[in-house]
Amino acid sequence: MSPADRGEDDLRGVRVLVTGATGGIGRAMAEALVGAGAAVAITGRDPGRAERAAGGMAGGPGQAIGLAMDVREEDQVGWGVSEVVERLGGLDVLVNNAGLGMRAVNPRFFTSPQPFWKVSHRDFADMIATNLTGYFLVARAVVPHLLRAGRGRIVNITMNHATMRRPGFVPYGPSRAGAESLSHIMAADLAGTGVTVNMLLPGGPTATGMIPDDMPGEVQLLPPSVMAAPIRWLCSAAAEGVTGERIVAAEFDRWLAERGGAPASG
Repeated sequence: MSPADRGEDDLRGVRVLVTGATGGIGRAMAEALVGAGAAVAITGRDPGRAERAAGGMAGGPGQAIGLAMDVREEDQVGWGVSEVVERLGGLDVLVNNAGLGMRAVNPRFFTSPQPFWKVSHRDFADMIATNLTGYFLVARAVVPHLLRAGRGRIVNITMNHATMRRPGFVPYGPSRAGAESLSHIMAADLAGTGVTVNMLLPGGPTATGMIPDDMPGEVQLLPPSVMAAPIRWLCSAAAEGVTGERIVAAEFDRWLAERGGAPASG
């Protein structure tokens, strides 16, 4: 059953792949979708962690399966997407979320930013491979399935524009800026096919494992659950035909009201 066939709080029959969903905002989105009845495949690099995360979502109206998939590796992506399609009986939505944060390069990036010329080639290449090339590889593997079905959704997770330009944020900033450019081009390339592409971002620092060791206590962190309402909406009938949008989760109710829609439930 496609996302267009049910309401935003009833996603029964909708089949979703969420990459990098063993923790953080990825897991929060997967839990929200399972809670609305969707069948969700979650991936991570560690097979045991992916399976445990999926098992932790059991008991809701939907279902979750977990499998290992390193989005940097073309062969793993091809196998992983084929496995998801087979186990779920098809695929309606891809949520490109798997990524590395700036902490992977500099654990104290908030108070001790590292200039770009001190970033190693390996750190730069690994983050681009995960945060940008990974989005490309997974979408490239998923889109043929969506085109054959004549419809589908892609949601690419991104971050604030200020984060993309902040001093000391190489390679994280460029990787997210590249993913936004990729998203716009994907939406244009898929125009008129029935497959939509949108971007979703929290709208501020979020309480996940990507927070640095030196984050001041007075900084207000968003809960990962801020992503729940907008991701359910993007997978629902209400979002049919919506494409090329950049949605800030923390401002979602206002954004939706400005479009003439009703605020989503949390």
